[in-house]
Amino acid sequence: MPVVRAIALISVAALAGLAGCSRDEEPQLFNIREGRAPDEFNFVPNKPIEVPETLDLAALPAPTPGGANRVDPTPEADAIAALGGRPERLQETGIPASDSALVTQASRFGVANDIRPILAAEDLEFRKENRGRFLERVMNVSVYFKAYREQSLNQHAELERWRRAGVRTVGAPPENPNAN
Repeated sequence: MPVVRAIALISVAALAGLAGCSRDEEPQLFNIREGRAPDEFNFVPNKPIEVPETLDLAALPAPTPGGANRVDPTPEADAIAALGGRPERLQETGIPASDSALVTQASRFGVANDIRPILAAEDLEFRKENRGRFLERVMNVSVYFKAYREQSLNQHAELERWRRAGVRTVGAPPENPNAN
C-alpha cells in the first residue's frame, strides 16, 4: 500500500509540475471555458434598408461589389454627429480652425504618436505580472476583475464627487428621482 501511495503522490506532483510549466505567450486574465470571448465591438447593426419613394428600383444606385453599401454602419460619422459635430467634414484632412483650441488644450503635455504599441507592451507586461495564482490558472478561474481592481473607477463615488462640486450631471439619473 505505501508503494501505491508513493506512486500516486509522485504522479500528482508530476502532473502539477507539468501544468505549472505551461507557457502562454499572452496571459489570459478573462478566462472563458468555451474559448475566446466575443468582442462586442465587432457587432455593429446595419442601417435600415432604403426604398425609393417612387418604388422605382431603377432609381437605386448600381451595386459596387467590394465597395461601400448605403446601409453599412458608419460609426465614426455617427459618433461625430451624436457629439454635435459635422460628419461631412470627416474626409477633410487637417484640423478645422474651430477645433484648434481643443487640440491645443488636449496636447498641452505632449503627444505620443506611437501610443498604441507602448500601451500594448505595458498591458502585456501587466498581464504577465497579474496572471493569477497557480490553482486559479489550473482551474481556469477568471482573474480579470481582481487584476484591474486598482485601475477601475467607482462610478457612484465619482458621480457624487462631481455633484458635491456643483457640476450638473445631465447624463446621470437624478439623485432622488421620486422627490418632487
